[in-house]
Amino acid sequence: MLGLLSEFMRNVGRTITVIVMDKDHMEQPRSFTVEPGRVMWRMAGVVCIAVVLLLAGLLLTPIRYSLPGYGSLEMRRSAVENQIRLNALEDSLRIQTEYVSRLRDTFLGNALPGSLSERTEESVPTPSADLQAMPLPVGTNDWEEHQQPAFRFDQLGVLRPAQPPSSVPSSAYLSALSFPVLPPVSGIATRGFDARTGHFAVDIALEEGSAIRSIGDGYVILADWLNDGGQVIAIAHADGYITVFKHNSSLLKQVGDRVRDREVVALSGNSGEISTGPHAHFELWQNGLAQDPRAYVLGW
Repeated sequence: MLGLLSEFMRNVGRTITVIVMDKDHMEQPRSFTVEPGRVMWRMAGVVCIAVVLLLAGLLLTPIRYSLPGYGSLEMRRSAVENQIRLNALEDSLRIQTEYVSRLRDTFLGNALPGSLSERTEESVPTPSADLQAMPLPVGTNDWEEHQQPAFRFDQLGVLRPAQPPSSVPSSAYLSALSFPVLPPVSGIATRGFDARTGHFAVDIALEEGSAIRSIGDGYVILADWLNDGGQVIAIAHADGYITVFKHNSSLLKQVGDRVRDREVVALSGNSGEISTGPHAHFELWQNGLAQDPRAYVLGW
């Protein structure tokens, strides 16, 4: 076979005669006139077509998933799903950052960004007149300003519950908190208020899934997942008070919802990166300053 190929290679460009006869010379010899150049080109074309068909069969059919290093169909689907989840997490992180900024500005009395405030006004129902008239919280970044007692000097007088304006329906009016209030949960206090370490709350140990109740009428201004606080809900009350519950297992209210006194707003849990066990994390803010909840809650 190699000899025949070598003869073809030596006679490329010429016409040769090929004589075919059987080994035992029993049949009449047959002769063929061929051009080695054309034969070689046709053989090369057949080989190329065979290679193309083989590659197409490997790359365009499920057979490719059996090739070493290519990866299975499940792996590729998992990669696509992971990319979708990553995009969703990026969107969630962006929204969470906006919520954290909004809550921080609410506590510190800073002006809300225009884009966020406009979007909030469109998506959240308009609160009652007395909630709109609440004074903005005092801006502060110094923990010493949250040392107890923490209050504004223009509010040293005794606060009397305001009466609803005549133009505001009584059903939309927020009643002032009547201190001391009933505790939002029943349990054992495991950590108290400490402004120096930035723990502006009281932690109450209790069974996961316990009901967490609002200490008064208000509107939900935050209800979302935060990286450190887990499932967080914040409620704005009359007279500049804001209550915050962190590390919940689930939230039962959404932003803009009206909340009544003693209404269940969340279920306790252990969510968030800085949570060390099932408990209720309760913060109380008044005009931008953190308050020790134990001074305002009955029995604490």
